[in-house]
Amino acid sequence: MSAPRPAPRVVNFGCRLNAAEAAGIEAMLARAGDAETIVVNSCAVTQEAEREAFAAIRRLKRDHPAHRIVVTGCAAQIDPARFSAMAEVAAVVGNRDKLALETWATRAAGVSDIMVRQDFVESDAALAPGRTRAFVEIQQGCDHRCTFCVIPYGRGPSRSLPEARAIARVAAAVASGRREVVLTGVDLTAWGDDLPGTPRLGDLCAAVLEAVPDLARLRLSSVDPAELDSRIFDLLAREPRFAPFLHLSAQAGDDLVLKRMKRRHSRQQILDVVAQARAARPDIAIGADLIAGFPTESEAAFAQSVSLVEAAGLATAHVFAYSPRPGTPAARMRPVAPAVVARRAKLLRDAVAAARTRYLDSRIGSFADVLVEKSGRDGLDAQGVRVKIAPEARQGTLLRVRIVGHDGVAAEGVAA
Repeated sequence: MSAPRPAPRVVNFGCRLNAAEAAGIEAMLARAGDAETIVVNSCAVTQEAEREAFAAIRRLKRDHPAHRIVVTGCAAQIDPARFSAMAEVAAVVGNRDKLALETWATRAAGVSDIMVRQDFVESDAALAPGRTRAFVEIQQGCDHRCTFCVIPYGRGPSRSLPEARAIARVAAAVASGRREVVLTGVDLTAWGDDLPGTPRLGDLCAAVLEAVPDLARLRLSSVDPAELDSRIFDLLAREPRFAPFLHLSAQAGDDLVLKRMKRRHSRQQILDVVAQARAARPDIAIGADLIAGFPTESEAAFAQSVSLVEAAGLATAHVFAYSPRPGTPAARMRPVAPAVVARRAKLLRDAVAAARTRYLDSRIGSFADVLVEKSGRDGLDAQGVRVKIAPEARQGTLLRVRIVGHDGVAAEGVAA
């Protein structure tokens, strides 16, 4: 009979920001010497994400009955009573407390105060060991109210980490052996709006690259095409350590749908950003977030989102089937039939898969610097493409490879 699986410290759902915070929580639990708590870091972006969290809680308690289950994250922040009512849950911790060491050191019991702090809540956890990249959270919350989104209710208003503290966190990551740093946030391009002088994200990126010369690669997580500043494009053009990759929070390719979403950009503005980025850095890879089946979306409007995939030359995209979030304006709009939403999401994912194949085809024969990850058999290149490598290489190495093929998802490379 095989031994039971060891209990995880943190089970994470959702975005890169949640993943970065989950790593901090895991480190804080280790520092506190707590091997009896399992933390579920929830996400509220879709109904499916919430459903998966509830299912995971039940499964974790069944598989590890002696452990305490503590729930945190955006879904717990928005609806703590629903989680605290579960027999499997020992405590609910709001987003204001999950990054504080004292929360985990004191083994918080009961439902926490779930108010979102108005300042930037910074984890004092040590960096999680055994990783080649660090996700550094520089912005929290959001001041916008897109009609489909509940995240501002879970994360509060936009708050920025001051430049000096952001640089210090990046420097600490590099000193611990990280070769790449990814700057993350809920609304990353809003960084600086609440700081003296209202600096822009490009200013911070330039300051980080200048202050931390040993940083091999600086990457941005998802960005709003309406807020990208000119210095971002300047860095793409002149700074080889600034990763040639932009993941745009596009959401749709039709202007009327974008207006009903209360987005601040048009289809043409998305294409203009892509053209400006490619002019600055011809080898750049462009990704996007896209929603299928938004309320009132017609077949013609959906076709505009599908055509955007090719028009923008996307290398990758995250496709979300729209799901109504209680309390949001979109939930009161005329819905698209669930079967139609599912069909459109599949068609959009098919278009993205075809675009991914075209992009990977274009990379065959080119050279890439791959940051080798723990297995020694694969890693990420500057454009964010996963590359399987031969022969194996040491973790943390930047290995120059020639791209010789792909499987539709990842590239294959041989040492150059």
